[in-house]
Amino acid sequence: MRLRSANRQRLAIIAFGAVLTILVVSLVAGFALGRPSSPPPADTTPPGLEVSAPDAVPSYRGPVVVRGTATDATRVSIGTVAVTPGPGGAFEISAPWAPALEVVAADAAGNQSSRTVATTVALPRLRAVHVTAHAWSHEGLREAVLDLAREGRIDTVQLDIKDEDGVVGYDSQVPLARDSGAAQGIYDAPAALRQLHDMGLQVVGRIVAFRDPTIAEWAWHNGRPDWVLQNPSGQPYSSHYGPMAFSNVANPEVRQYNIDLAVEAAQLGFDGVMYDYIRRPDGSLSSMVFAGLTDSPAVAIANFLAQSRDPVHRAGAHLSAAVYGIAATRPDEIAQDIPLMARNVDFVAPMLYPSHWNSGEYGVAHPNGQPYDIIFRSLQDFHARTAGTGAKVVPWLQDFSLGVSYGDAEVRAQIDATRDAGIDSFFLWNAATRYHGGGIDLP
Repeated sequence: MRLRSANRQRLAIIAFGAVLTILVVSLVAGFALGRPSSPPPADTTPPGLEVSAPDAVPSYRGPVVVRGTATDATRVSIGTVAVTPGPGGAFEISAPWAPALEVVAADAAGNQSSRTVATTVALPRLRAVHVTAHAWSHEGLREAVLDLAREGRIDTVQLDIKDEDGVVGYDSQVPLARDSGAAQGIYDAPAALRQLHDMGLQVVGRIVAFRDPTIAEWAWHNGRPDWVLQNPSGQPYSSHYGPMAFSNVANPEVRQYNIDLAVEAAQLGFDGVMYDYIRRPDGSLSSMVFAGLTDSPAVAIANFLAQSRDPVHRAGAHLSAAVYGIAATRPDEIAQDIPLMARNVDFVAPMLYPSHWNSGEYGVAHPNGQPYDIIFRSLQDFHARTAGTGAKVVPWLQDFSLGVSYGDAEVRAQIDATRDAGIDSFFLWNAATRYHGGGIDLP
């Protein structure tokens, strides 16, 4: 009996152990099954991004088309403009012009890659004639210019914005132009631009910058003498241009006024803005006082162009500067340092009028009687002065008589010299807006 009892106890213990083992295993298994699994590792790999250099555009009005490949990206953007990449990640995106564009590729996990690409602008050919505000408002003169365009002899009109008297030719909304009486509404700028653009023409607006008797006189009589170029005695600087002809290039308000006019013109639709009289008067520098000037007048002028460049470009227009022909060799005479200026404009426009050169310049005995020779040789010098700056050279040529009678043959000789110097663009100057169309080749 005792043996059977011991066996029963042993069997009970074994059974209890088995049950306990099963219970423990079940509990462990249940705990293991109930515990959450470890998350997969986070995706931190940014999408691949390759961007091609965008093609040059013909205008700062854009758009710029950017192409490339964004591998594993779900979105490619430039600023607020975004696209979804196609098969293989290929994308094409158009964005408003800017000096440089940042391209951003993002994937579904929010990872990003970015590349910055520079933009370039390749200006179209400019075969232009100068037109004053009053000439545009005169039907006969206006139609003669438009006939040149209808015949295909010109593709561009240079229309004055602010002239040598400081008069703004249209109804400008720039406050200072209105307060000073400069804005005179001689012509309707939006209507003129619409008509010229409808004909397929480009329009370059000319702003006579620092020769500005209107703003100088207004400033002098309204407690702003520092806006005016002065002599050492503190009086307005007088020259053959008049008793108070030049504003002060070093004055911030004067500079901003010209920039405001340039930006307004670009916003109206002018394709380009050209500053003229962007210089000091000729004469002894010791006879001139530029209030607030901290560097040389030449540096101040180059800095003004640098200050103008981005606002004008962002408003949609290209920027240029008319310069003296002698500035290539004698920059200090009028404070036009061509290499410094050229870095901040799309092109420089040297005024190479043969009648304005002295005998023997560039080895030409009689420049006024040898228009081809003086144009060709001076353009070679301007090419050298602008090399590496990014600026083109587009000359002003003479279509007026001064000492020598000029007609079709003389105009053609200058245009031939320009072409032979490797330049396909030019501006013709005649203050009376009367041109010898026969001197301009048909396309």
